[in-house]
Amino acid sequence: MTGRVDEAEALAAARAFPGMVGMDLAKVVSCEHAYRWTEGVWALGKGHAQQAESKFNVVAYDFGVKRNILRKLASHGCSVTVVPAQTPAQDVLAMKPDGVFLSNGPGDPEPCDYAIRSIRTLLAAEVPTFGICLGHQLLCRAVGLQTFKLPFGHRGGNHPVKDLRTGRIEITSQNHGFAVAAPDGGLRVEQDEPVRWETDFGGAELSHVNLYDRTVEGLTLLDVEGATVQYHPEAGPGPNDSLYLFDRFLKQIEAHA
Repeated sequence: MTGRVDEAEALAAARAFPGMVGMDLAKVVSCEHAYRWTEGVWALGKGHAQQAESKFNVVAYDFGVKRNILRKLASHGCSVTVVPAQTPAQDVLAMKPDGVFLSNGPGDPEPCDYAIRSIRTLLAAEVPTFGICLGHQLLCRAVGLQTFKLPFGHRGGNHPVKDLRTGRIEITSQNHGFAVAAPDGGLRVEQDEPVRWETDFGGAELSHVNLYDRTVEGLTLLDVEGATVQYHPEAGPGPNDSLYLFDRFLKQIEAHA
């Protein structure tokens, strides 16, 4: 036994918890200063390890970023600079990024107005952008969608997600308590084709849907190089169905170059 908690005190503490709605935790868990990420830049070549070539300059916003995401970006040839959650977009643009990554993280996306403003500036500058989890929710809010608290969060490594463009179903890793609403404000996406509409940044489409509860799982911008997913393609030890999304990001960067 590591300790003893009075039952009445524990119950009172649980009842006093205000809940996650309105709670900005991204700025709490974020790094304090920008730094370069180097882990995961080694590749096997000619029988020995050698440093992978850095092809692209990527700035990653840290809203609570997972290390394996940074490893994946580095192993795909990205020179990665991680910046704090509240870094202004103009500071990021001054770094002349080939692409910007929006990380996962805890809490409610709605109060993260500083991040939403920065994302809108980056999209207006047409910088290729890729968001995962909280990053997905923040970019969706930046293009005018709403978010909401799920009655039961999505947790686990076995969530089926359908790609509405291809019909392909991926088994995904998920860990989030908020979700994105559809453009009409609905909390479910009933159709099995991409949902398209116009934003301040051109056309957009909802690209992925959760087959458990039909909630939004992905967004693709049609006139700017940008895309998101709600789930975790970098999950270790898996599933690995969605690792191709890192390749997609690099192709978007190349298309913009």
